[in-house]
Amino acid sequence: MEQNTLKRRGTGLIGADPELASPGYTLYAPLAGRGVVDLVDLEGELAHRWELPYRPGRHARILPGGVLAYSGATLDIPPLFAMWRKYSGGSMGKYDPNGVLLNEFRDNLQHHDAHHYDDGRILYTAVEPQTGAAAARIQGGVPGTEADGIIWTDVIREVAADGTPLWEWQAFEHLEPADFGLQPHYWREHWPLINSVYPLDEHTVVASLRSVSAVITIDRRTGKYTILADRNTLAQQHHATPLDNGKILVFDNGTFRTGESVTYSRIVEIDPATGEIGWKYQDSPREAFFTPFMGGAQRLPNGNTLITEAAFGRIFEVTAAQQICWEYVVPSFTEYPDSDTAQVFPGISNAIFRAYRYQAQDIPWLAAR
Repeated sequence: MEQNTLKRRGTGLIGADPELASPGYTLYAPLAGRGVVDLVDLEGELAHRWELPYRPGRHARILPGGVLAYSGATLDIPPLFAMWRKYSGGSMGKYDPNGVLLNEFRDNLQHHDAHHYDDGRILYTAVEPQTGAAAARIQGGVPGTEADGIIWTDVIREVAADGTPLWEWQAFEHLEPADFGLQPHYWREHWPLINSVYPLDEHTVVASLRSVSAVITIDRRTGKYTILADRNTLAQQHHATPLDNGKILVFDNGTFRTGESVTYSRIVEIDPATGEIGWKYQDSPREAFFTPFMGGAQRLPNGNTLITEAAFGRIFEVTAAQQICWEYVVPSFTEYPDSDTAQVFPGISNAIFRAYRYQAQDIPWLAAR
């Protein structure tokens, strides 16, 4: 009998309603893989595979023209702390369909997210160290869990296509630690753990701060921030992205949710003007859909939402009426190839960080085959 629980429940295409599902191809990168990025069609069949030089430093995207943007884990520096190997990157590259590197920008302190603009700029998250009195200003978390006395704090950076620095925002300089304390069960090695960044407009960036359960917007001109949602609304959330209706779509993980004893994940739309939740999706029973970390949500052209239940490699699509119309479980189960990560996260995994759906016209080289 199969002993892996996820495999035993079924992998690959679980079900599909072609009349309701948004057409196209779904892209994902198995986190414990060795640089494999897969593109599958609505039938769950492999349409294309990239084999890249690094294991994922989180995820991949397809850019206009069909170029693959991929964050790779370079592993060029020793682990800053135990969890660092789980989500560190370092290489922000673009690749052609054959996996040939077109260009690359490297920052060994990069982690989690990297947004590639059409003009070649990159907006991404990185870390910098705080020690002594500076580290002591950061409140909350489990006492004594700093990384050898260091708390690594987040920096958002933007660079030009040639790597020239254009803009930088330091969380420690602009956030008041007393207002953004670590939640009680969180280790004090990383604050506030920005796991997604996205430009709202020319002057505004939206960021998800996981370890303090907050989503904020940042004015690039002044560095000042506005809180869109805090731990009264969200819990360890991921992937805050703007929608055409002006709302912000967020994957709300549900770990350490305020006022709740049951853990469950949900997808919510937040109104930036009021902080109120509009549309949302959660399973019934609610605890049937849950990933304690990672996760993503993408609004599709037909109004459906593609959801990544990341820790379990589950990708599914729901309609505006919350009806599941497509479900797929990543069939790739591997161990982390590097010993530093494998020691902290042993065993096989089919986890992914995010998945994205693309229409045929977004991948012209595929349609031309």
